[in-house]
Parts: sequence; C-alpha cells; structure tokens
Amino acid sequence: MALSRRARRLGATGAALAVLSLIPLAASSYATGTRDRDDLQDFTCGAVGQDHSGPGHFRFNTSACENGDATIARLPLHRGTSHGETVWYVIMDSSSQADAQQLHVNFAPKLGNAKGSPAVQAVTIKNGIVDFPATVDFDHKRVLVPGPTGFPPAKAEPPAVGEAGYSPLILMPDGIVRNAPQVANQSGQADKIVRLNSEDGTVLYRETEGRYEDKHVHYASFDSSNPVAAAIEDVTFAPALGTAPTQGDEGLTTSARERLDAFTNGPIGEANPQRQGINSAILDKLDPRNILHEVPVLPLHADVGSTRYAPEWDIHLAEWTPAAIAAGDRAELRSTDEVDQRVAAGLVTGFQGATFGASGFIVNCPLMSIDIP
Repeated sequence: MALSRRARRLGATGAALAVLSLIPLAASSYATGTRDRDDLQDFTCGAVGQDHSGPGHFRFNTSACENGDATIARLPLHRGTSHGETVWYVIMDSSSQADAQQLHVNFAPKLGNAKGSPAVQAVTIKNGIVDFPATVDFDHKRVLVPGPTGFPPAKAEPPAVGEAGYSPLILMPDGIVRNAPQVANQSGQADKIVRLNSEDGTVLYRETEGRYEDKHVHYASFDSSNPVAAAIEDVTFAPALGTAPTQGDEGLTTSARERLDAFTNGPIGEANPQRQGINSAILDKLDPRNILHEVPVLPLHADVGSTRYAPEWDIHLAEWTPAAIAAGDRAELRSTDEVDQRVAAGLVTGFQGATFGASGFIVNCPLMSIDIP
C-alpha cells in the first residue's frame, strides 16, 4: 500500500473552509498536543461506577477502561486485512443496539443514516476477518506551526492520510454500520497510540477532555475530513467522512452527525481556569475543551445522553467578538445552550465574524466516559 504524497496536500472543500484550506502544508515538524510517551507497562484501570445513579465517573464505552485521570484508554484491538495485508482497528460505536450491547460499545443509531454515502466503506468477511477495501498511510510527519494567535496555524500537515475510499465507518454484510477506525498497519501506527500489543489484543490510546452540559467528558479522536483539523487533532485525514449526511443537520432519521462547538479564540494560559479553545490547544498544548451537544445514553442517569448521539461531530467554529473580549465577557463555556445564549447576545459569532453554524467538516471522536459532579 502506497499513497501519493500529493494526497496529504488535498485542500478542504466548501466556502466555510476557504481559510483553512489556504493554510500551507509544510515539510518541517512542530509537535504539540501530545503528552510525553512515558512507560506504561504498569497501566492499570481507574475506578469507575457503572451500577448506580448520582455523582461519579462513568464509562459509555464499557469495552474499554481508562487510567485514573481518564487521559489514556485501553481498547480491544481487532485484526483485519486490506490489500492482502494486516491492519489493526478498534470498534467504538454501532448503529445496532444489539450489536453495540454485544460489543460493549456506544449505540449510535444515526450512523445508519450514512449508508449509501462515500462516508461508509462496505467491508467483507473472510474466514471471520474483516477485509477493508481501503486503508491508511501512517507514514507521514505531523506538522503544526502556530499562527500569530495560535489558530489558524501558519502551517499544518496531518500525521496520517486515508486512501481514496477510506472511512472509519464500515458497512458490515448484515447492514450494520460500525465506527471502526484503523489505527495501525505495515506503514506505521496512529500518533495517539501509546502502546499496541497485538499478542494480548489491546491498544493504549490517548483521550481528549471536553464539555457537555456543565460536565467533563472524555473522548478519543481518530479521524477528520479536513487536513488542518486532522493536523490539530493529530489524527488521520479521511476526506470521505465529509460526505456524511448532512452539514448543519442533527436529525435522528436524516443525519449521521452531531454538533460540536470549538472556540477559535478562547482564553489561553496553562494555569488559567477559564482556558478553552483550539488556539489554546495549539499554544498551550492542552485539550481544547470543546463543547458537545449530545452524548450516548448513560444507564441509570435519565438526564444524561440521547440516542441522537453520533461520533461524527459537525464542527461549529465559534469566535468571541472583539467587544466581548474588551468587556471581559470571554470565559470557558460548558454547554451548547451557553454558546447559543452568547450568539443571541452578539458576543459570539462564527469564525472571523461569519454567521454561527456548521463550518463544513467532521471530526470522528467517539465518547469514552463522563464525570458527573
């Protein structure tokens, strides 16, 4: 398997992505957003409460476990093939409730709405092994050079690029759609892998912390339909994901997407308790604390989650106005309702003053867990 180096220089599509697609893709390296890869041979699963309501740390994806501070997840590793060679992948979500329960992964029925689009690659089963038509070239060097205010970056290049037709969403022969991102093959492995053990069938993978209805959530990023976003997230560039239905739509029967709000000019500073935003992720090298509209249903918690959850996040870039910043109104927000209130008050717009709304690209970030105060 060999991908043209030109593939990694594909620009984004759509007017909303015009600025992002003009960011240079470079050949020098700038590392950010990843923690030191310390020795985790003694990785142990942190405490989790699944059998009670009320406060605590709860996992959505119970096929996995996490370390004590929910920064690294241990996931079941699956062997597949593509072009006659071994690939390794993980399963994070399923469009079928029965399949999700059997695999102990997230139930995301909206994934089924992506059937028939290029955002889903149909796989076959050979001797019990999933065979993928398309795979990923992991033999790339991530580049992320901050711009004058962090975001947009001056230069960006993703660490991995999917072949034409690659998507983490796969259509099984029985019609079920699974979110099954590939994480390694003979070309290399995903940047966020801490340790891959093919013998015991596990992979340690770095997580990202976000916000949902004034709660902390933890998710794993694997792919993006935009090359600059893929560079920022340190994940695979998978342009086919951008064809998933439908930009700006979160309908249970019409869409495979869910809204995520990402600030481009939030407060920065590692010690700043109000820190938030893509600019902070680039400059502070910390999680951006993006805001999710929905999460999977959490058992025994009637007020947490919905079947409207989808791991294909329809990114809504948000920007504080100069007037809001001058007035000292800029602060960390923890729910999409809070964002909508600021938009209505004229304190927040879309990127560079545009009307707030879907910005035209997707990031594949399945949920792992939630902290309920």
